[in-house]
Amino acid sequence: MSKQAKRVKAWTGDRDAVHTADAAIKLVKANATAKFDESIEIAINLGVDPRHADQQVRGVVALPSGTGRDVRVAVIAKDAKADEARAAGAEVVGAEDLVERIQGGFMEFDRVIATPDMMALVGRLGKVLGPRGLMPNPRVGTVTPNVGQAVKDAKGGSIEFRVEKNGIIHAGIGKASFTDEALLANVKAMVDALNRAKPAGAKGTYMKRISVSSTMGPGFKVDTASVA
Repeated sequence: MSKQAKRVKAWTGDRDAVHTADAAIKLVKANATAKFDESIEIAINLGVDPRHADQQVRGVVALPSGTGRDVRVAVIAKDAKADEARAAGAEVVGAEDLVERIQGGFMEFDRVIATPDMMALVGRLGKVLGPRGLMPNPRVGTVTPNVGQAVKDAKGGSIEFRVEKNGIIHAGIGKASFTDEALLANVKAMVDALNRAKPAGAKGTYMKRISVSSTMGPGFKVDTASVA
């Protein structure tokens, strides 16, 4: 507890104030003092009620600066599409055999991509992959005949987002080792993607609050106008 208390006491910056996005990023990086490269995360409170079907917010965004993490991709495909996935760098590729492995507890991957003809098999994995947010879905590009491009996108910084039941989107947008400019570009890309995904049923203020933080550091509020 003493080490944690010292770290907390050493935090700098006004956590109650609303900062421009670039100022908030500088403060987050200044407080990311752990002995590892901390992840930088964004939390965005949206003016939606996800309990209503017409207020769901879900999609995918290609972060221009990447995520800074290795994404392990599993592809459920066969024949030429399986070869295409391997050539693009997928770590795990298979069809019935891979589905059986996943049903048996194999989970050494961060993203699952499937070809449309495999969805009858993939449907068996709903109870396993669904709660983990890994179920392939055509809306976010993880059910596609273009598996090679999907694998490259996943490894190049493409991330999925989905609003939680309390109306908040959480996403990793990079690492503390990224430059301020790289993190700012990722923040703006995330906000732009959410604006494009604004549901027709959303009323009033759509993007209510934004904050950024690091794995072990404090969060700082961001002026939504500074990333509009």
